[in-house]
Amino acid sequence: MNSSEQDHGSESLSRRKFFKMGAASAVTLSVLSLARAKAQGAAAPEATTHGTMVDVPFEKRNPRIAFIGVGGRGTSLLDNLLAAGAQIVALCDVNPEAADHAASLVVAAGQPKPSLYTDGPYAFETMLAKDDHDLVIVATPWSWHCEMGVAAMKHGKDVCLEVPGVITLDECWKIVKASEETRKHCMILENCCYDYNETLILRMIHDGKFGELLHGEGAYLHDLRAILFSDHNEGLWRRAEHTMRDGDLYPTHGLGPLANYMGIQRGDRFDYIVSMSSRQRSLDEYRQAHLKPGDPRFEERYICGDMNTSLIKTVKGLTITLKHTVTTPHPYDRNNLIAGTKGVFQDYPPRIYFDEMNKDESWGSIDDYKQYAHPLWQRQGELAAKVGGHGGMDYLMLFRMLQCVREGLPPDMDVYDAAAWSAVGALSVTSVSNGSAPIEFPDFTQGKWMQRTASGIATQA
Repeated sequence: MNSSEQDHGSESLSRRKFFKMGAASAVTLSVLSLARAKAQGAAAPEATTHGTMVDVPFEKRNPRIAFIGVGGRGTSLLDNLLAAGAQIVALCDVNPEAADHAASLVVAAGQPKPSLYTDGPYAFETMLAKDDHDLVIVATPWSWHCEMGVAAMKHGKDVCLEVPGVITLDECWKIVKASEETRKHCMILENCCYDYNETLILRMIHDGKFGELLHGEGAYLHDLRAILFSDHNEGLWRRAEHTMRDGDLYPTHGLGPLANYMGIQRGDRFDYIVSMSSRQRSLDEYRQAHLKPGDPRFEERYICGDMNTSLIKTVKGLTITLKHTVTTPHPYDRNNLIAGTKGVFQDYPPRIYFDEMNKDESWGSIDDYKQYAHPLWQRQGELAAKVGGHGGMDYLMLFRMLQCVREGLPPDMDVYDAAAWSAVGALSVTSVSNGSAPIEFPDFTQGKWMQRTASGIATQA
């Protein structure tokens, strides 16, 4: 999850070039993906012959971790991994000052200084060619995620991609193909799947408290206008996304927990999406109010609507409403609603209602169901809250990832989750550009979604 972050050192020319290269590649990939979607729908590329990665466990080991990207978000992840006792052996960033700062955190944690790779935008290739690490964290601008993730897998490393995973439908298939061919995992770092309320409600669902599920709602409603127009960190690249695509640019914070609730890729899957966007006004107004005359950013043309709303239908007939806005005045909200035949839960603020709970039909409190608190929160919650990272969910996500690798378990969120959740962004753009036409989802698992029943987050004891 992105928030206002401290800038560690001035932005170098190479860093600005890095962001510009990423923006240019995103434009090309978005155009190509849209053309392909129009011509071929959501058809899969030629199937690989290397077998599925469904339920394939990690190679059991204490992972040696390398980072690509140690800006604000990467440094936050690094802090949490160090608190969880992870080995950090290599750091890569186009900003040498950022890499030096991150290295100082590793040394302060009592570990040897990691190897640093800061010689230009493709220094990550030099790092990945080394054999001193076996798991890679990618926390760079979105348009680089696929290239870096695929390169990591081809060099024999498991990889974790920051959200929103990848951008285009072609990129979704590329990470799936690379994972299946290399037998390496590609995990999406969706921290909201590990928040206290989401994990508690997930366990209540699996205990049958909500009956048969019917409908869910998720969102990312977060006023990021100041960040988008900042002159460092995300402001160098994230605003550009609003000049290239009109759709849900950041779907997974609201969607990931719903996918776990509904067993997506585990007994059900997304079938099709319908998406529409409001007109764009807020970035223009913010720019007019906050920038000085003559600022080159007045030349930018924003095409992404201020509010995007998508409807998703699953193969088994469940429905999802998904919303996205980062450019309007709005209190932070992920909606996080799940409704079934026996009751409903909705967050922000958290409240719950079961059939005939109260005669006046008033909401009940989630605090009455603390017995369903997830084992991760029961055992690690106090430390997680102390370490931080969006209330502790960052720490628990990374703690759990390390647990899966160290114990040789399958990842909670595998490459098929990364592809399906990321595809929502790409397919929403296609739907919006085609008059909100229904767009089918690919089946990234090639039918294997019917063979399993629940995410490891739900079944962990």
